[in-house]
Amino acid sequence: SLSFPAQLDPALPLGTHYLPCFCQGPGFPGTHLWPRPDPGEECGARLVPGATKPEATEVSPNKGILSVVDESAQEIATCHSRNGNPAPQITWYRNGQPLEVPMEVNSAGYMTSRTVREASGLQSLTSTLYLRLQKADRDASFLCSVRYDLPAGQHDLLDSPPFHLTLHYPTEHVEFWMDSPSATGGWVREGDSVQLLCRGDGSPNPEYTFFRLQDKQEDVLKTNLEGNLTLEGIQRGQSGTYGCRVEDYDAAEDAELSKTMELRVAYLDPLELSTREELSLPLGNSTAVNCSVQGLPTPALLWTKDSVPLGSGPTLSLSSLTFDSAGTYVCEASMPTIPRLSRTQSFKLLVQGPPELRAEETQPRSEGSWREGDEVRLVCSARGYPEPKLSWSQLGGSPAEPALGRQGWVSSTLTLKVTSALSRDGVSCEASNPHGNARHVFHFGSVAPQTAQAGVAVMAVAVSVGLLLLVVAAFYCMRRRGRPGCCRRGEKGAPPPGEPELSHSGSERPEQKGLLTGGASGGPRRGSGGVDCRSSEIRERDRCGEREAETDE
Repeated sequence: SLSFPAQLDPALPLGTHYLPCFCQGPGFPGTHLWPRPDPGEECGARLVPGATKPEATEVSPNKGILSVVDESAQEIATCHSRNGNPAPQITWYRNGQPLEVPMEVNSAGYMTSRTVREASGLQSLTSTLYLRLQKADRDASFLCSVRYDLPAGQHDLLDSPPFHLTLHYPTEHVEFWMDSPSATGGWVREGDSVQLLCRGDGSPNPEYTFFRLQDKQEDVLKTNLEGNLTLEGIQRGQSGTYGCRVEDYDAAEDAELSKTMELRVAYLDPLELSTREELSLPLGNSTAVNCSVQGLPTPALLWTKDSVPLGSGPTLSLSSLTFDSAGTYVCEASMPTIPRLSRTQSFKLLVQGPPELRAEETQPRSEGSWREGDEVRLVCSARGYPEPKLSWSQLGGSPAEPALGRQGWVSSTLTLKVTSALSRDGVSCEASNPHGNARHVFHFGSVAPQTAQAGVAVMAVAVSVGLLLLVVAAFYCMRRRGRPGCCRRGEKGAPPPGEPELSHSGSERPEQKGLLTGGASGGPRRGSGGVDCRSSEIRERDRCGEREAETDE
């Protein structure tokens, strides 16, 4: 009988033979029961058949703050590989490169390793890395890799998750700068918000002190761990020397922990002109206008008229003024080195003088090509100051309006029909203001009359009327031929339907008899000039009576 507790492997099938063995070595004190495939196998033979893949690699990094000032190697991390067979190997990596560290303890770096055989017969390996750190290791990536064997002489790797260290190292350099959208060459615009930033290269972040130098004395503005100072709505009086100091007591004595910079506030005051907003001068005069400005840095001045550059400098000189000289003049002050910092001031120049007239005929024709009744549109434009009034010698002119595309001009239009009177007298346009007037006469030359055209029209009407009468007469004759004979004695043809029957009885009214019978001589009655004024029917009946009388004789 055995005097030690026997622990059987539940994963093995029933009937498995166990061999009691007394083993000495790391992790194997005392006597254990080991399974064996066949009875009679001696202690020391293969105990666990085949190779076993270890569990996932685990790493436990040092989560404390490690100082690079320490001159000895410090514990970096511990790597664990559990339940593998045979025992795996552990390799440490920094930034993807293997670390060649010995097993012996030294100040530069080393590692320790410990193998444990588990109760299952599998083996677990633990490795701890020690290194003397440097400032460059603040961004280094570390990991451990486990190499284990596979059947047929193969092997594979199991890497741990990468990790980083938190290091403490003193400040060696300090950076101090300004962050502003308008910052150019140390200049900022007045009214902007300016942020001063300070950064040291030590870890963890040190304390930052911001100050301003005034009369060689430090005026402390703010102290914080963020390393920033914001100046809201900065004014020109805040120009000066600003500084930042890093409070790091672990830094070397020769380390430069303070920086200064010059902050300059750019400003531009409103412009002032030597004239009023509106300047009125007579035609032909000369003048000079000055533009003054206060700003820092010194601004540049530019004169323009209608967006056209005229020249640079504070003085604008204008000589021999014309109406074209009138308009709006602008003085612009800007600072090329400071974006979006500029000001403008303008004045309006009015040139006084009598009107200047310009006339045009929108439908011009050569002399002699006008005919009576032709329509013409006349345009009269004028300029001057005060603004001239436009008038026409004929009625119908439109009110004066600003001329399109002509600054300073006003125009009026007149639409009329050409007549002989216009050909003789013309049409005049007059522009006037308190300084004088100007007049233009539109001439049309000779105007052809409309007589030829009127004769043609009358002839056409006459021909049309004649044709109409001819058609009516032909129609009437055709109807008369269709009646029974009217020339036989005693026979009276019935009148056509709808016509009144004429009577020769004594009951006729006197006026009817006068129309139907001749005068005292018995002849037919005619009007003056020998024209028979009787109706065609009466004349026909008279002719029938005459033929009957001849027959009786």
